[in-house]
Amino acid sequence: MDEVKALVSDIKSRKFVPIYFLMGEEPYYIDRISDYIQETVLTEEERGFNQMVLYGRDVSIEDVISNAKRYPMMAEHQVVVVKEAQDLARNIEKLVDYANQPQPSTILVFNYKYKTLDKRKTLYKTLKKTGVVFESKKYYDNQIPNWISRVLAGQNYTITQKAALMLAEFLGTDLSKISNELNKLKIVLPEGTQITPELIEENIGISKDYNNFELHKAIGSRDILKANRIIKYFGENPKDNPMVLTVGFLHTYFSKLLHLHGLKDKSPRSVASALKISPYFTEEYITAARNYPMKNVSAIISTLREFDVKSKGVGSNAVPQKDLLKELLVRIMN
Repeated sequence: MDEVKALVSDIKSRKFVPIYFLMGEEPYYIDRISDYIQETVLTEEERGFNQMVLYGRDVSIEDVISNAKRYPMMAEHQVVVVKEAQDLARNIEKLVDYANQPQPSTILVFNYKYKTLDKRKTLYKTLKKTGVVFESKKYYDNQIPNWISRVLAGQNYTITQKAALMLAEFLGTDLSKISNELNKLKIVLPEGTQITPELIEENIGISKDYNNFELHKAIGSRDILKANRIIKYFGENPKDNPMVLTVGFLHTYFSKLLHLHGLKDKSPRSVASALKISPYFTEEYITAARNYPMKNVSAIISTLREFDVKSKGVGSNAVPQKDLLKELLVRIMN
């Protein structure tokens, strides 16, 4: 995120480079940086003649270079944006000659999503010298709550740790999806608000008490009453709580427990690092490991694989989700 801020700051200060090669597994920042360039480099009047958007599936590298070599009309710069540039991957190295001597008045932007350049090859090394190569890496699950907190802090909001964890668990690692939900919250909540689980439940519809985060916690601590209440709620609200996701979350949870059992160093810091989880969760995992010996965890993982198949309708003979969930909980906690 700091690299993104520095890049945007340079663009805002009009410290441009002739080529921006935006690549990587996470499309969110690629789109944000590209959109910012399109919205700010040229005035509205200049864009008509001097801003062009190309699509990788419709053009060749030669077409891109030809457009990049044009001179701007009645403006200091022209902007050429190549969206879905990963469709040019097979011939992308043909860009080397242009990258060696780019047109100074052109700002050429590549949106190269879900792929990266080979860093051993000439193109990557050349672009690092004459332009900007930005790699947008995929975030791990445990990084999302902190990302949410930092984004909100930059917009004059705060969020409790539990609320950030709820959003992360419900929305996954798709930054665009998370950003959209945060924008919805900002529409209804004034600046300076601290976002709590109650506000998330009220405005996004994620239950603060009945979610997979609370289910893991209940199962890990062997709180049978609470786990049964959550399972009952899931069974009564299957559209909002599909069993296939619950089984997937539980499989990830117990896989991490199995990993924890194999660790020599079980200090909180080591556990958080090895399991790639928030430090907020470490005591929960350590407690769960005490409650579920390694042999039990291995058996539970096998059970979860069985129920993953059943949750998809294979071999379950149309058993209702609520009954499958009850059976699953009994087999895990017995």
